[in-house]
Amino acid sequence: MLTLRSVALFIAAAVCEIGGAWLIWQGIREHRGWAWIGGGVVALGIYGVVATLQPDANFGRILAAYGGVFIVGSLLWGMALDGFRPDRWDVIGALVCLVGVAIIMYAPRAAVDAG
Repeated sequence: MLTLRSVALFIAAAVCEIGGAWLIWQGIREHRGWAWIGGGVVALGIYGVVATLQPDANFGRILAAYGGVFIVGSLLWGMALDGFRPDRWDVIGALVCLVGVAIIMYAPRAAVDAG
C-alpha cells in the first residue's frame, strides 16, 4: 500500500511541478499574462508540499527519484499539451529513468538506512 501511495504522490508532484512550470512558460513566452504566471507559482508551491508527503523520510532520495518521474512526466505533458512527439531515444531514456526511480525508491533495504 505504501508503494501505491508513493507512486500516486509522485504523479501528483509531477502534475504540480510540470504544470506550474508550463503555466509560467505560457505566461511569459506566450504572453498570456500575470494570472498564468501566478497560477504557476502557486502550483510550484503545492509541488513542494506534495513532495514532503512521501512515506520515505530521506529528502535526497525523494528528489533524486522524482527527477526520473519529472523526465517522463515532461515528455507526456509535451505530448498532451504541445504536440510533442518523442523519438525512440526519448522513450528509451524515459524507460531507463523509470527503472532508476524503481531502484532508488523501492529496492529492499534494511529497516534503518546506514548513515
